[in-house]
Amino acid sequence: MISTIFSLLGALGVFLYGMRVMSDGLQKAAGNRLQKILNYMTSNRFVAVITGFIITAFIQSSSATTVMIVSFVNASLLTLTQAIGVIMGANIGTTVTTWIVSIIGFKFKITAIALPVVGIGMPFLFSKYKNRRDFGEILIGFGLLFLGLMFLKESVPDIKSNPEVLSFIQNWSNIAYPWSFILFVFVGTLLTIIVQSSSAAMAITVTMAFMGWINFPTAAAIVLGENIGTTVTAYLASLGTSVNARRAARAHFVFNVFGVIWMGFLFNFFVSENGIIYKLAPWNANLQENLPLNLALFHTVFNIANTLICLNFVKQLATIATKLVKPGKRDLLNQEYKLNYISTGLQDTAQMNIIEVEQEILKMSEITDNMFDQFLDVFNHPSKKMDDQVKQVKDWEELTDKMQEEISKYLVSLSNEQLNEKNIQNVNSMMRVAHELESVADSCYKLIILAQRRYNSKLKLHSKSNEEINDYSNLIREFIKLYRENINEHLHENDMKEAYNLEIKIDNYRNNLVEEVQQRIQNGADVKAELLYLDILKNFEHIGDNSLNIAQSLRQLR
Repeated sequence: MISTIFSLLGALGVFLYGMRVMSDGLQKAAGNRLQKILNYMTSNRFVAVITGFIITAFIQSSSATTVMIVSFVNASLLTLTQAIGVIMGANIGTTVTTWIVSIIGFKFKITAIALPVVGIGMPFLFSKYKNRRDFGEILIGFGLLFLGLMFLKESVPDIKSNPEVLSFIQNWSNIAYPWSFILFVFVGTLLTIIVQSSSAAMAITVTMAFMGWINFPTAAAIVLGENIGTTVTAYLASLGTSVNARRAARAHFVFNVFGVIWMGFLFNFFVSENGIIYKLAPWNANLQENLPLNLALFHTVFNIANTLICLNFVKQLATIATKLVKPGKRDLLNQEYKLNYISTGLQDTAQMNIIEVEQEILKMSEITDNMFDQFLDVFNHPSKKMDDQVKQVKDWEELTDKMQEEISKYLVSLSNEQLNEKNIQNVNSMMRVAHELESVADSCYKLIILAQRRYNSKLKLHSKSNEEINDYSNLIREFIKLYRENINEHLHENDMKEAYNLEIKIDNYRNNLVEEVQQRIQNGADVKAELLYLDILKNFEHIGDNSLNIAQSLRQLR
């Protein structure tokens, strides 16, 4: 008995590891394409469903998709209603795994497929080209997944030869409906929570049904429970995120539970021998060997039907999730900035999480832009006390410090994942951009402190100071506009040439103004006022230097 248990655990381990390797390879090979799919996704609910389906079919994990969606909602990349649509599509996408396991795993001799696939994939791992190594990972993961499934089948005792092994499960199966239904939904939920993968839980369920441990209705009820269990991963990932991210995770739970509830009332109409599944099946659904296909069909029909029913009630689902998750104190104003790195555990989504960093860098560039505008507003009103504006810039400066710290930690977490070469370089470039933006924010804060000191000390600058600063600031604004229009994108050669030209103009303008300051001091001008003016010019030049560094970093993006 102990030997059987460890054999089952080992088989499950090989299956899960194969899934991990295959999923990682797929994400590294197709991660950038999946980013584009998300970037072009509209608010159209049907497009959102298709998006969720495509992504889950690619990465072979609805848990990974839903955790990724929670991450995107947290970064304000997706609205709550968009997220619900994608989650619906993910539920349909996860049925692809069930079909693959049911058709290949139980209709063919797995070793005839799995071992040759591993053999084909192995040489690719030693290639000097990253995309070929990714392809090798996909093949090896695919082979290991089905080897694990083969071991799972061989480790499960034949119920006919060993009736005592799971006689208690058969007794449970004989419990009257609906109690048997509720019991096995709970079993499916618990199984998925334990293995942290609905695909792995499905493979176990299909194997048990194929080996005769459980009948079709029992297996179908467990499958429904697995749909609930898969929501737990997304829920755990949402802890500590924004209120809308937590609502997206809760909407996932409500959507799946609602599906199980309405299916509970119609369960016998679907799974009985004269039910819908038996009528839809193009194969002989009464044969034991076709039971995995029956389960795959049931899983698909259920998720498509649930999506079609709920698709017209996306706004209502969002309303329910909103009522279930109320904003707490940390969701209100002045909450501490926190960028949570989210990993799904079994299938990491490092390629996708880059999008969240890009969104935070975009926010950071907007904040620094506003800080510079706020300084100009205060500088151009030297006779007005503008403490509120100064405080606002101070708050923004503290926020950018925290953002740079959190983005850097997040990028370090990303660099610990298995990224492709392109994204490794992009991570390094984004880390430098975040650092330079924080330096721009520091300069803007110093500028507004200088403007405040000018007001408090009643310093009078020379007559042309406003005109000169406004002309100088136009060059700075032009530089800021250049990198903001290209933030998170590869900077083309012509734009890079413009950046160098702007840097030269900024340096020349500063040198000319510094010479005029020196001349005015020699002619007896107010030294304090002129030194303050020099400090303003110095910080302008620093922003120009930082802007050039940002442009160079964007040039390195691939």
